[in-house]
Amino acid sequence: MSRASRQVIGTGVVIGALAFTLVALLIPVQKFGGKNAATAAAAASAKAPAADDDGAGTLSTAFGPLSPQDRDFVRKVRLAGLWELPAGRQAQQRGTRPAVRTAGEHLVEGHTELDRRVLEVGEALGIDLPDRPSDQQQGWLGQLDRAQGAEYERLFVQLLRRAHGKVFALVAQIRAQTRNSMVRKLATDANTTVLDHISVLEASGLVDFDGLADAAPTPTPSPSQVPRPTK
Repeated sequence: MSRASRQVIGTGVVIGALAFTLVALLIPVQKFGGKNAATAAAAASAKAPAADDDGAGTLSTAFGPLSPQDRDFVRKVRLAGLWELPAGRQAQQRGTRPAVRTAGEHLVEGHTELDRRVLEVGEALGIDLPDRPSDQQQGWLGQLDRAQGAEYERLFVQLLRRAHGKVFALVAQIRAQTRNSMVRKLATDANTTVLDHISVLEASGLVDFDGLADAAPTPTPSPSQVPRPTK
């Protein structure tokens, strides 16, 4: 065999080996980076709180694009204050445990400031905001009005803890995804407020964590079967 032939064969072997190596490298990338990543993304999306679409699409603003999810978040922050502010004031007055009165105080302080911020954001971005609690939120306030004594305190803590737990996931989602700087700042403020409220509610010692699960039994006045609010 001539020297030239040996060089051609040697070059072919090298190219073949490189090609085989490249295929071997691409297979795990395709398997783990493609299919599994897509599955993980789908799972994360399935767990994300659903947003109400107002049908206006994504709007251009001086603070960046404003998506339907952004507007829904701003409205939900406003709605939260509309029922949690009166619930907090009531807990300050009716709570017999210092921890419950403290939780009420934090609710009032936190949502007073957050409500001021959300009104500013709504005006700056041209978002129409609700001016009264939803029917479901009015129902929760009605339950608190009717409850008495220790039952009232358990109901207050469980209703508010579940509500804040639900909105915590929404705040994180919006904070991570929004392209609007005003909405991002509001989400940052809301994150701080919600985490503070979760902490003081849990400090009461009245949270029934089993009752927070989505598979919990139908609500009743007992501490493990209270209604499960979402924001």
